[in-house]
Amino acid sequence: MIKAGPHSTVTLLLALVGNCLFLAPVMAADRGPHDWLDRMSSAVQTTDYQGTVIRISDGRAEALKIVHSVSDGVIREKVIAQEGNGLEIIRNGNEVHCILPARKSVLVEEWNDQSTLFSTLPSSNMRFGNEYDVKIVAKERVAGRETVELAIKPHDVYRYEHRVWLDVDTGFPLQTQLIDDDGSALEQVKFADISLGRKIKASALKPSYSTENFKWYNQPRRRVTPVVDSVWQSTDLPIGFVLISAQQEVMPGTDEAVTHILYSDGLANVSVFIAAHANKKVSERSRVGASNSYSTVIDSYRITAVGEVPAITVEQVASSMRLR
Repeated sequence: MIKAGPHSTVTLLLALVGNCLFLAPVMAADRGPHDWLDRMSSAVQTTDYQGTVIRISDGRAEALKIVHSVSDGVIREKVIAQEGNGLEIIRNGNEVHCILPARKSVLVEEWNDQSTLFSTLPSSNMRFGNEYDVKIVAKERVAGRETVELAIKPHDVYRYEHRVWLDVDTGFPLQTQLIDDDGSALEQVKFADISLGRKIKASALKPSYSTENFKWYNQPRRRVTPVVDSVWQSTDLPIGFVLISAQQEVMPGTDEAVTHILYSDGLANVSVFIAAHANKKVSERSRVGASNSYSTVIDSYRITAVGEVPAITVEQVASSMRLR
């Protein structure tokens, strides 16, 4: 038997490390972009996780502690703001409790099935090649884990570029960015640290504060009625966007119905709100982070388009809305 000396042992260890570093990219490269999107969709819907998230928008960063669990299809989640007034959000399915300890109050709201963090993630059934191209552009570490970076680039000026960093082991998104046309990140969500796939204890999802003596407020619910065939349509909808839904919404505290029309290209969404009896003719533009809105008056109706898309998109959609 030949015994390895200390130098040969070090050499062997270095060789093994080198092989591991070599194999990880090769294994990642075996999957195409659509395979990674399939893994990501499954991971977001089924993975339990907890960690620290940094969200950056308009040059401002906020840190959030998050605990997330999925059981029998029901999402349970706890989000704690690390700065400010100690806001804590407890989600149980579609019911959300916003706890404000400084005010000793709790606001109860309804929530849809969207992810709290990942509302702009692409799905695996997108029509890539028509409005977007998707490709693997890099491999790097995020939150101490190996990731594959996907770039989803639009063919025109009506949508943003998306970047997604997916965990090599699980496909879970560890970082997302919306990219402006100058290459800068408009918004970013990035895990600073994360634990994936470990069972979450029920105690970890309970409020950090006793709310026994807090005041509870129930957010009034909107009355929503689906519209089978809307009398409104866009006459100049950007290519790739299609009608997803139309409904009448009656906002709390008023009897006036607002028409809400949703257009989407499978990744970018534009919501159009139409209210009667507009009393101002002035067009208005606004922007918060990656979200743009444009409001104008057409035939005495106030038309407002909102979405995480470039300003040109919401302006074109709102300005082109017409009664059939």
